[in-house]
Amino acid sequence: MKTISLNLFFLLCLLPLLPAAAQDRPLVSTLEIFDLETGTRTRVLEENDHFEAPNWGPDDRWLLINQHGKLVKVYLDDGRKEPFDTGFADRCNNDHGISADGKTVAFSHNLEGGPDGWLTSCIFTVPITGGTPTRVTSLTPSFWHGWSPDGGLLAYTALRDGNFDVYVTPVAGGIETRLTDDPGLDDGPTFAADGNHIFYNSVASGSMEIWRMHLDGSNKEQLTDDRYSNWFAQPSPDGRHFVFISYLTDQGDGHPAMKEVVLRLYDLRDHSVRVLCGFTGGQGSINVPSWSPDGKRFAFVSYRYQ
Repeated sequence: MKTISLNLFFLLCLLPLLPAAAQDRPLVSTLEIFDLETGTRTRVLEENDHFEAPNWGPDDRWLLINQHGKLVKVYLDDGRKEPFDTGFADRCNNDHGISADGKTVAFSHNLEGGPDGWLTSCIFTVPITGGTPTRVTSLTPSFWHGWSPDGGLLAYTALRDGNFDVYVTPVAGGIETRLTDDPGLDDGPTFAADGNHIFYNSVASGSMEIWRMHLDGSNKEQLTDDRYSNWFAQPSPDGRHFVFISYLTDQGDGHPAMKEVVLRLYDLRDHSVRVLCGFTGGQGSINVPSWSPDGKRFAFVSYRYQ
């Protein structure tokens, strides 16, 4: 087990890796919806450009993505795009999501630009109607990943004292609470639908797997254990299962783009796992909560070279 370097985490986990330039072919991003009942994939938007990380809007009419440092609404009926107002925050990454009551968006934004700007990543909130962001975390870098169901807490991964661990803090701001202390990378924390657990991914066992713990960081339980590299568990609204992304080959503690991946569904009732679909992706595909309000569909992004 190793501790990930700052530069490696930056390159593999936080910024989109776009080796398209090296291959001299345009990148195509496709925003898709997977329907659990029918097992079908529906295309919402496809562009010769790079975008990432869909969230499902509270009124079931649009998805929220990030593109070129901004947040953007994409309407489900016709793929129409509309800027989402984040005020001065124009260096947003793929860590963003909507509160359970549909009233607030949390997101990560780099306070400074440049190659080391990710070290200044900070968590902000803004009303669902957009506007001037409110800063939540005082310490940097901090990368948002989950809202508690009651809207009172934010979960995030943060670099403190040379290591990335899972933290929570009140959405109103205040003292952060550290929940993990493993020497390797802990990332992607999201709250269970009932608010009693936090799911996250960690290399604590020697490979990247999905874990679960109580809200105070106790009773850590490893849920996956297989040949895949497993990331970003996204619990369904009904609490029955979670969808997560798996690399077909071991990636260590990296989360690169443009790899062969599958989306899998973990059933929390019997602990079974099944493959839903496969594609080229990874970083940017399903970094944050993306379930529809009815829990029957979720959104993701696949990629290919033209």
